[in-house]
Amino acid sequence: VTGGPTAATIGTGTTATSSATQVEAKEVSVGTGAQAVPGATVSVLYVGQLADGTVFDSSAMHNNEPYTFVLGSSEAGSPIPGFQIGVNGMKVGGERIMSIPAALAYGEQEIKGSDGTVVIPANSTLVFDVKLINVVAPEQQ
Repeated sequence: VTGGPTAATIGTGTTATSSATQVEAKEVSVGTGAQAVPGATVSVLYVGQLADGTVFDSSAMHNNEPYTFVLGSSEAGSPIPGFQIGVNGMKVGGERIMSIPAALAYGEQEIKGSDGTVVIPANSTLVFDVKLINVVAPEQQ
């Protein structure tokens, strides 16, 4: 998956414009810690759902271990572009709910679980509830 963060921080209680190519995000709570910026290593706790509310992945499914990645990276194992766009600008301690259109998620590709069943259907809008728990700035790595 390729791509990187391009969105600005969204103010408390506001929602970005929604379209087929934009991430819609709403602040649940604004953090007061370090800000997530491209190149920083960030750690998040999250719940990922389909638009109908079906949970397809979460930190709870991984022993509540934070998901850690370099923001803006397109290396293998990096999150989908829409997830990175949504995390960009968050501050540690903050929580954001984001709706990611298929174009910034998996597009026409369906994602299957280890048993071969479809976990994320093709062309799905994904909804993530994300809590930013740590940021290591690029110069501190």
